Amino acid sequence: MNGTRLWFDVDGSARVPDGDTMRSRPTVVLVHGGPGSYDHSYFKPAFGRLTHTGQIVYLDLRGHGLSDWGRPEDWSYEVCADDIRAFCDALGIDDPVVYGHSMGGWVVALYGARHAGHAAGLILQSTTARYDLDRLTEGFRVAGGDEVAELARTAFGEAPLSPEEWQRCFRVFGPNVPDKAQLQRRIGNLEIGRRGSQLFRELDIVDQLARVASPTLVCVGDLDPVTPVSASEEIADALPAGLGRLEILAGSGHFPWLDDSDTYFGLVAEFVDAVAASRRP
Repeated sequence: MNGTRLWFDVDGSARVPDGDTMRSRPTVVLVHGGPGSYDHSYFKPAFGRLTHTGQIVYLDLRGHGLSDWGRPEDWSYEVCADDIRAFCDALGIDDPVVYGHSMGGWVVALYGARHAGHAAGLILQSTTARYDLDRLTEGFRVAGGDEVAELARTAFGEAPLSPEEWQRCFRVFGPNVPDKAQLQRRIGNLEIGRRGSQLFRELDIVDQLARVASPTLVCVGDLDPVTPVSASEEIADALPAGLGRLEILAGSGHFPWLDDSDTYFGLVAEFVDAVAASRRP
């Protein structure tokens, strides 16, 4: 679809027995972070908990993981956003709840704006709608001090860090971060990483959020230096009145399901159930 092939995996059933009938359950499409550095794999096995609520679809965006990589010059966040609509339509996923983490968050926000009302709900987790290097640097200063802040400014600016320097930044992403085994499972794409980083430095989709027409959960850990609380507040404020719900998770960082999984998945499941019920005939 859209000139590419996307890889996906499915966990849980979309229809389950319920007495003398079959009951439909919501489908949650998970969109990973990046660019170029992550795929669906870091969601596993944690997000399997959501199968108690609905069907979970793990998606690798184009240029990532096991999906077709294509030419870097043809890749953009807008193209990925359009792919989500085409992907759901191709598989017959009606009224999806689409979840985006970090980079996946602004892809999902763009999908919500460009295809208003297609989703039953959106979850924008640990993300931003605007590149703000000063805000990001200050987040790392609070989390790790002046030296780490300057390293982060370099890393999210235009200069690479050594692996040792990057680890100093990554360790303060939150109380818990993906471990060595989880990180080694990823399939990286350096060319998309460079292309995506360039486009990230041009990112400003705040004004587009006014076109979103689906209920949206905006969620952030209060210890997240990458996408600080103020970035989520900006998103919630830009959404149409009555659609946005902001949740700030105490004691959590950029990967909140690793910090307090019971609270986190309870919150996500409650939102999925609520928006699915609102769409049910």
